[in-house]
Amino acid sequence: MQKILELDARLSRQMRVAERPGWLRSLAALLAHSGDSWFWLVGLALVWWLGSPYWRDLALVMALGILVTALVVMAIKFTVRRRRPEGEWGNIYRSTDPHSFPSGHAARAMMLAVLAIALGPAWFGAVLLVWAVCVSLARVAMGVHYLSDVLAGMFFGLVMGGMILVLLPEVWIPTAVASSRIYAGIISR
Repeated sequence: MQKILELDARLSRQMRVAERPGWLRSLAALLAHSGDSWFWLVGLALVWWLGSPYWRDLALVMALGILVTALVVMAIKFTVRRRRPEGEWGNIYRSTDPHSFPSGHAARAMMLAVLAIALGPAWFGAVLLVWAVCVSLARVAMGVHYLSDVLAGMFFGLVMGGMILVLLPEVWIPTAVASSRIYAGIISR
């Protein structure tokens, strides 16, 4: 196990750009922040307020997914208690959440991508899938997570997205989302 952790730390250091000024660092910082839950909840609230019934329903499902995923990720983080990598960037994350495993940003991003692929238009799902991978790698590049943290977070996001899709009809199913061609195929299986 120690060799795996050492490999994880070495690969994570090699991916790190947080201390190197330039466009790559700026892009990584932007992507790393773009997965913040507050950012998404505010954006989804705007979509709900201004959007069509379809987009309102999708925004509600995604907001619910963010909240549920956050609760489960925090429970895991405070059980595992893996310290974040040392570094200067991301003090807000380091002070409010000193634990790194699994990455909440990676879990949230991948969960949103899964929901977008199943419930949203194809272009939306494709964009969020690419974005989820970029957010996850940016968290390592900015030194707030190890590579294994984001890989576990991405896997966890896949699982959470799938669970939300399976449980959604049991709990609450918005009209517009229920009519989604892909989602209708999922629940008919």
